[in-house]
Amino acid sequence: MSQTAPATQPAAPEADENKLIAERREKLKTLRDAQAAGGAVAFPNDFKPDDRAAQLHQAHGAIEKEAFEADIAAGKKLPASVAGRMMLKRVMGKASFATLQDATGRIQIYVTRDDVGEEAYAAFKHWDLGDIVAAEGYLFKTKTGELSIHATRVRLLTKSLRPLPDKFHGVQDQELKYRQRYVDLIMDEAARHRFAARSRTLSAMREFMSGHGFMEVETPMLHPIPGGANAKPFITHHNALDQQMFLRIAPELYLKRLIVGGFERVFEINRSFRNEGISVRHNPEFTMMEFYAAYWNYQDLMDFTEALIRDVAQKARGALQLSYQGQDIDLARPFARMTIREAILAHTDIGDKVDDAAELTARLKKLGLSEEKDRLAGRSLPALQVMYFEEAVESALWQPTFIMEHPTEISPLARANDQRPEVTERFELYITGREMANGFSELNDAEDQAARLQAQVDAKDAGDDEAMYFDHDFVRALEYGMPPTGGCGVGIDRLLMLLTDSPSIRDVILFPAMRKEN
Repeated sequence: MSQTAPATQPAAPEADENKLIAERREKLKTLRDAQAAGGAVAFPNDFKPDDRAAQLHQAHGAIEKEAFEADIAAGKKLPASVAGRMMLKRVMGKASFATLQDATGRIQIYVTRDDVGEEAYAAFKHWDLGDIVAAEGYLFKTKTGELSIHATRVRLLTKSLRPLPDKFHGVQDQELKYRQRYVDLIMDEAARHRFAARSRTLSAMREFMSGHGFMEVETPMLHPIPGGANAKPFITHHNALDQQMFLRIAPELYLKRLIVGGFERVFEINRSFRNEGISVRHNPEFTMMEFYAAYWNYQDLMDFTEALIRDVAQKARGALQLSYQGQDIDLARPFARMTIREAILAHTDIGDKVDDAAELTARLKKLGLSEEKDRLAGRSLPALQVMYFEEAVESALWQPTFIMEHPTEISPLARANDQRPEVTERFELYITGREMANGFSELNDAEDQAARLQAQVDAKDAGDDEAMYFDHDFVRALEYGMPPTGGCGVGIDRLLMLLTDSPSIRDVILFPAMRKEN
């Protein structure tokens, strides 16, 4: 008996919840029976609140208690009409208090039998936390100075069948917060603020882009050929066309087609999909903003991206000096700019051996890379430098830093440098040790692009499942002529992690990818 007891104990909370749900369903049945008998509708849809909690506090919160009392005595009551989820309730005989939460915040209501009537008050006492409630009345302040609504009418709008988490602990299970975001948003004010900041960020981005002459466009999410990035795509099938399709890994090639077509500045805030791992920095479905400007090069892009991030941070956070996970970030000072080679020299002790392939290979093996998995022996010196940068330097780039001039062999869509064709006019922006943006002077030489894509096909045939496909239509578009162009992609989810001081990308995505529930 003693051996089996511990195994049954964890079921108790679930059993308690099931009991509470059963009780609430019984209450709903009573409401349905009353409606069937000609009474009130169980789920009414005819109430429209005139006020919001935050606006009431803002407009009337500073008024003294005595001023309210004087106006009420003189018959000058301030009317209020609100609706929201009941988060707290305190029943005291003939009078009770409850707290309603709407999209803007919380406000207290004061409910008495004398003011709302015997029947409504009796019903109110049986309502549960989580129920959606409407209240009409007038404003006053309690003995403790809390702005409240003295209710003259209360109505149940929606019966909640599931109990809310314990008010003192909220949603403690992190996975539950991601899987049941609706509960997280109900219980956690910080979560609501975080996603409101996301909305402000997107609005600020759109405002900044349109203010600089960029046109917002929409390009396909279903691609016949995946392109625009080195990534493993999601594969699907279109029945009517009877052909394989891919969820887009990036909108790049379509946006550049628009530059060919004559739109000189375009941007898209887009969902992209990559069939890769999940981590604090990666979600298989994520949001980017990509933009392209004719007659810009990578230097112009860096200037613009820096200004964009500074503007967005100011509008979304109201500050340029931020703190991320306890460390300061200064967006006000000019962003650092260095090449991959310079970054390695600045952040490691490799010294003169930065150009020694054997030394880089040995160091990469010490960091956990292997010949079998990473094919180190076949890598060029620039490629080894990139790999060493990613392993040993990337995480150290806490303050905003542009890393420039990536090797041509790993940048198939970027324009090569005229003086040093082995590297491209490309940059990546790092903040908090994470890549935030990737941009470059675009390759507009159709013949060079065709050769680069063919090299990608060869790499794919050799086993690289992230290598690009050959997009004949894109090459054809370039053959019509694309003006000199600069393009950049900004990872919005990672930027939001910075702006909201969130440790995981899942904290800033409303519904992150999760394993299916059993």
